[in-house]
Amino acid sequence: MIHPAGQPSLVFADSEGNITDFPDLHAAGMSAGDTVLPAKEDFIPLPEGSELFVLPGRFPVGYDQKNNEPLLVAEDPFGSGHAIQAVAAFMSPAHTAVLNCAYQTTENAPRLPLFAYTAVGWYDGMFWTTAFRSDEDIRQDADQFNQQTINHKTRKKLEKHPNNRLIQHLGKCCLTYGCPAARNYFLGRWEAPLPTSPTCNARCIGCISLQASGKCSATQDRIQFVPTAAEICGVAIPHLKTAEKAIVSFGQGCEGEPLLQTDTIERAIKSIRKKTDRGTINLNSNASKPDAVKRLVESGLDSLRVSINSAQERYHTSYYRPQGFSLTDVCKSIQVMKDANAFVSLNYFILPGVTDSEDEFNALREILSTFKPDRIQLRNLNMDPEWYLRSITYKPLVKSMGMRKWLSKIKNEFPQLQFGYYNPPIR
Repeated sequence: MIHPAGQPSLVFADSEGNITDFPDLHAAGMSAGDTVLPAKEDFIPLPEGSELFVLPGRFPVGYDQKNNEPLLVAEDPFGSGHAIQAVAAFMSPAHTAVLNCAYQTTENAPRLPLFAYTAVGWYDGMFWTTAFRSDEDIRQDADQFNQQTINHKTRKKLEKHPNNRLIQHLGKCCLTYGCPAARNYFLGRWEAPLPTSPTCNARCIGCISLQASGKCSATQDRIQFVPTAAEICGVAIPHLKTAEKAIVSFGQGCEGEPLLQTDTIERAIKSIRKKTDRGTINLNSNASKPDAVKRLVESGLDSLRVSINSAQERYHTSYYRPQGFSLTDVCKSIQVMKDANAFVSLNYFILPGVTDSEDEFNALREILSTFKPDRIQLRNLNMDPEWYLRSITYKPLVKSMGMRKWLSKIKNEFPQLQFGYYNPPIR
């Protein structure tokens, strides 16, 4: 892992979005509202495919090198008198944040869109961000995609299957939203998505496919129909038969909760396994219905990825706003899979300062010890951090331990536990 030899400096943007650095201040990070000075070991070069976001209505906060304390920068430090804005990194997949961007929000500032906001600085002619690579799998790396090839293969498949609504939907995901999973499907490799559900039994405050009007825009459109088992098989069977490290996954960002379509998914899985035993059939889910999970694993489901923002009931409930289920039901679904000797991942939403708090650490340890999931997928929480903390009424009792220390402690205590970012192929 490459780290900077010196401390990266603060970066900020002017009102036109032009980004510059201010060498007199160190780049700072944020941990659940607390401003901290990142260690040099917290920084890595900004990964290829990442983006820099200008944060409207938010002043940058840096670290004063002389006094070693945070300092708010409310106007251009070079004396132009122009307004300035904080800058954050939205990292490419397979990277997990150590610290969020440090800033102070002004009155009437707009809510930030549904992305992650990692601290970023400038050193030795390049941008650095506070993160680590959490999965060596290259399946969504920027250098794996050639847009011309994607366009050609996608349009060719769409023309070949004009009556398969699911393939047509994935074409939009690929060509309009640039969904990496949809791209890989049309390229015939790795993990392919199988969105199935236009409805959900949760009202997640950070849902990326459905948001209340005027509050915060969803980042993509939710599927508007339930595909038939035949349409699902039209995607899944050829992919599983031919793709390298083949996986097909129900439960995508462009849908609600797939367990609400258990009848359809059950028929599809049975039909798929009649045609091929190759590859992994996975379900990404809120794991709200243990009985439905039991039906699916008995039908041939290989793995379950359970999404949780917190191992603590009160924070889980505050985020998911579940309709008729609880974290207890989620844990029962994990147990159903483990009883069937099937694979379970926790899709764990990471927010520095919350994830690495002592209370959250202890609650996660309890789930890991009791239910023994196989893997943790370290996914950044895509949400305005301040909005999230207010929404779950977060009240830390002590200062967090730090994400790198958190990861080390989890690995030491659970040496058999896998860590990554993606659903792994297991057959």
